[in-house]
Amino acid sequence: MGIFKNKLFRKLFFASFTSQMGSTIGNMAFAFYLLDHFSKQPYFATLAELMYSLPIVLVFFLVGVAADRFDRKKIAENSDWIRVILTAALFAFIHFHLLILVFAVLFIRSAVSKFFAPAEMSILQGVLDKDQYMQASGLNQTVMGLFMLFGVGLGALSYHYFGVSGSIIIDGISFMVSAILIRSCHISQDVRLPNGKTKVKELNIKLVLTDFKAGLEYILKNKLLLTIISGFLIFGLINGGFSVLPLFTMKYKLAPEHYKQFAAYFSIFLGIGFIIGSSIGSTLVEKFKAYRVLISGVLLTGGMCILAGAMTNVWWFYAVILAMGIILAPVNVALSGWMNELVDPKFMGRVSGWLDPLMMTSHSAALAIIAVIFPALIKVDSIYNAIGILMLVVGTYYLIILPLLVRKEKKVQIKFEM
Repeated sequence: MGIFKNKLFRKLFFASFTSQMGSTIGNMAFAFYLLDHFSKQPYFATLAELMYSLPIVLVFFLVGVAADRFDRKKIAENSDWIRVILTAALFAFIHFHLLILVFAVLFIRSAVSKFFAPAEMSILQGVLDKDQYMQASGLNQTVMGLFMLFGVGLGALSYHYFGVSGSIIIDGISFMVSAILIRSCHISQDVRLPNGKTKVKELNIKLVLTDFKAGLEYILKNKLLLTIISGFLIFGLINGGFSVLPLFTMKYKLAPEHYKQFAAYFSIFLGIGFIIGSSIGSTLVEKFKAYRVLISGVLLTGGMCILAGAMTNVWWFYAVILAMGIILAPVNVALSGWMNELVDPKFMGRVSGWLDPLMMTSHSAALAIIAVIFPALIKVDSIYNAIGILMLVVGTYYLIILPLLVRKEKKVQIKFEM
């Protein structure tokens, strides 16, 4: 693949891959640990997911500003090193069964991790050519598919053979490897500091709020970008639901006696779907345009969610999940690649800094709702139905708005070129 000839992309890609692999193993092993030791209190597993998502609400106004004002390479690298230290603390607290402190460390570690993505995304935009954005996006979706395919299984194997403590050690080593790879990258100053150098002492509340406002104004002025991003609120609710659905579906509906094994199958089928969908995602976007892939994919996924909730046979359920993965991967390719094309590199940090809070706020809201009402007031089927309806609403909204905005954007570009 031509994109791997880019040495910087290659290192950043493997840094991200290593970090994700360790986190996946650690998080899944911890989920199994909670369900094993607190099976009558499923809200603990939901609470753990909240610790991964909720911190963005506290740091959302800082992450994008930091990525645009400070050295993006140092932000990404130091985010990894800090998480290495926090993971060591997590290991100790789990060993001594200090559950409250475990959740506290998970919360802080997640807050630190939120600074990584905007910085890395901004660096990648700077080291790639525009015609490589969709290719990189498709590759990232393939990696996501691999983690879905093997993530739960790896987490289950790690938990079985090394226990939760051993899995946490693997998590910490992954951050260390990622930090070393990022440090070895020689990235130009204009990519690391596209807006010039800002001293730490110059950072104050006024500057942070001004930059944060500038990111919002940039989004609001670009109606096409605004329309795409507005759907992220719903995507956050959906992600929140699906972060716990695999385990809950198997444990409380389809395979309660063997939920670990069948939860792994869930990820395998979804992962295979993602790999298949990712392999054709860039081609679909090139042939049918990003907005058409986005609209059709969101609508089809909504229907698939409702269908998945109605399944009572586990293997038919997996067939639906496989199809869902094939449909979702090109949607993610279109979204990620399109965002890189639409956003000025000088504003990428501040724009991407708005994505996480939008998604994670609604992600956390979904998890909080599930923690309160499941399983006392609703069943697993109801969660699938709610997600499906939300996807159909977003798809319909995109269907009405996006084609008009794309045509208007083309007219503006033609006029500008003339």
